[in-house]
Amino acid sequence: MGEGERTRLIAWNIEMQRVHGRLREALLVVEESLDDDRPGTTTGVRDLLLYCRGFCGALSGHHRGEDTTLFPELSARHPELRETLARLAQDHSMIEYLLTQFEQAVRSSAPGPELARHLAGVSAVMESHFRYEERRLLGVLAALEWDADPGEVFGPL
Repeated sequence: MGEGERTRLIAWNIEMQRVHGRLREALLVVEESLDDDRPGTTTGVRDLLLYCRGFCGALSGHHRGEDTTLFPELSARHPELRETLARLAQDHSMIEYLLTQFEQAVRSSAPGPELARHLAGVSAVMESHFRYEERRLLGVLAALEWDADPGEVFGPL
């Protein structure tokens, strides 16, 4: 390899698992903030909004990157995955809707049990989605040779 040249090899399957792990950790922070004794206080709502914005923004950015960058690339290389990718993109839309509902509940100072229900819904769908995505895509991603920016592909995590 000549001077100035570089080889970029990314283990895309490991990168996806790492991002999913970070998103799971961020969700735990939001869940723990619900256990705080002050969710109805101004400080508690501000903290929850802050955690929600961080988590919701990170999850939305992750899905946006997959929808606009990863999925089109995989679809072009692996047409047999198009149905799976469409299902995953549909999950992204559902999760975005649930995140919006949760954020609206936080903004309206909904009671703790209602916030917990919203968050439990996000958590359940997110976890189901991640598991399905990993089952269906990790093998393909392990063999993917692609010089793309991981931040664009999986969001800025």
